[in-house]
Amino acid sequence: MRNYLIGALAVSLLFSISGCGASKEASAPAVSSSETSAPNTAQKTLDLSTAGSLGGRVLFEGEAPAPKAMSVKGNPECAVLHAGGNVISEELLVNDGGLQNAFVYIKEGLEGYVFDAPKESVTVNNKGCVYLPHVTGAQVNQEVIFLNSDATLHNVHSYPKANKGFNLGLPLVGMKQTKKFLAPEVMIPLKCDVHPWMLGYIGVLAHPYFAVTDAQGNFAIKNLPAGEYSVEVWHEKLGVQSQKIKIEPQQNQNLEFKYQP
Repeated sequence: MRNYLIGALAVSLLFSISGCGASKEASAPAVSSSETSAPNTAQKTLDLSTAGSLGGRVLFEGEAPAPKAMSVKGNPECAVLHAGGNVISEELLVNDGGLQNAFVYIKEGLEGYVFDAPKESVTVNNKGCVYLPHVTGAQVNQEVIFLNSDATLHNVHSYPKANKGFNLGLPLVGMKQTKKFLAPEVMIPLKCDVHPWMLGYIGVLAHPYFAVTDAQGNFAIKNLPAGEYSVEVWHEKLGVQSQKIKIEPQQNQNLEFKYQP
């Protein structure tokens, strides 16, 4: 009996010591995340009251080539939509010296800013057996709607490098499919495998500071924070150019880019 009592006392003492150890470990102060990781760079905020803007024009110097006509006569569903059975290529359009469909964007200088994806969507329309618009832009995670406005089969086949590719079938008029791009990429080609002349481009950025030149080569980028920037222009046939610029608070700056044949 005496040995039993001694054994029971030993077991009780052992559990008591273990319990104290567990209690001591649980009550130890937690290490803050700032003590275990490098400090984060402070996020910059956009102050619209001091923001400026950037505008300008992309020019083509020299004699502009005539727009290229592409025959669609082999596709009667498309030929009926175009007089003469030809589609005018949008790969190089020049009006009064202005270059259309150039993609202008802020390439560097916005580090530290974070921009939410817009709630509004971007639409790429298959209409008249061409992509409308031919060149467009979107932000990362912004909805991009691919719409078919023709009473014939189209598809949208993307060829990205930084994003996941897709091939969307749009067999019915009014049909649409929605996609999001998860990484910045300038530019992503889009192609219709059914109608090989159908080609378009979309530029994807982490910020909203981009524009596509209009028929006269004009562009405008608004609400740009004051700072120093690298501005780049991309054109599918003429390549890439860039310039440095400094935007002062509430300043409206202008740039000209000039391409030659």
